[in-house]
Amino acid sequence: METDFQFDNTWTLHSIAGDTGKSYMGIRNTEKVFIKRNTTPFLAALSQEGVAPKLLWTKRTGTGDVITAQEWLDGNVLSSADMKENADVIKLLLRLHHSNSLKTMLSKVGGHKRSAFDFLREYAQDVPQELKDNQYLHRVFRYLEDHLPNDTDLCVCHGDPVHHNWYVSEDNRLYLVDWDNCVLADPVVDIAYILCRYIPKDEWQAWLQAYGIEATPEYLQKVQWYIGMMLLLNIKHYYMLDNNEKVQQEVMLLKDYFIFE
Repeated sequence: METDFQFDNTWTLHSIAGDTGKSYMGIRNTEKVFIKRNTTPFLAALSQEGVAPKLLWTKRTGTGDVITAQEWLDGNVLSSADMKENADVIKLLLRLHHSNSLKTMLSKVGGHKRSAFDFLREYAQDVPQELKDNQYLHRVFRYLEDHLPNDTDLCVCHGDPVHHNWYVSEDNRLYLVDWDNCVLADPVVDIAYILCRYIPKDEWQAWLQAYGIEATPEYLQKVQWYIGMMLLLNIKHYYMLDNNEKVQQEVMLLKDYFIFE
């Protein structure tokens, strides 16, 4: 296949559906690998820690692209239902969030530190006028602005723990993939995403207990804050992609958590 970057022509590359043109299945003779273009330099540490599939090699192309190859694992991505049922999801999150070595390494390679205020500022910066003028979205933003939470010690967060970024191999090993959004932030960044998308509200307390957090009113308020922040950022993202269907889906989800008189 043709690609928009130069690469060793001894490999046959097959674009992976659903990705943004940066991921490929690479085949050479009987060898099969997962190839990614310009991913985070943090990948080597994630691979060594066993959080991501094994990194095999890294090469720089003549055009300056950095190509990484990871072992190809036959298996499946998790479904939405799997996110609730698979106990290894919490175990892998704990491993990620509590790894001092990963935190140190991400800092060394220039990983971004993101506070609650940073996320709020990201939404406000260059927000389209139509979203700015939307009364409901404006009220949510003002609520978040007035209830800015205190962040705990920062840790490595995946940043986009959607179900199809969790991959279970045929020998039942669970990995997180697609690390382009990883950040140093409060672990609630990942936790709020998973609770919002995959865990019924009446099961939040049990899920948090399994993770090792007491579901106090204060912590649940922080979860709600980050859910609102995540959804506002998604609404902005999809609006700028002109994806009105996704915008409406995120707005409807936001209204499950923020109801104003």
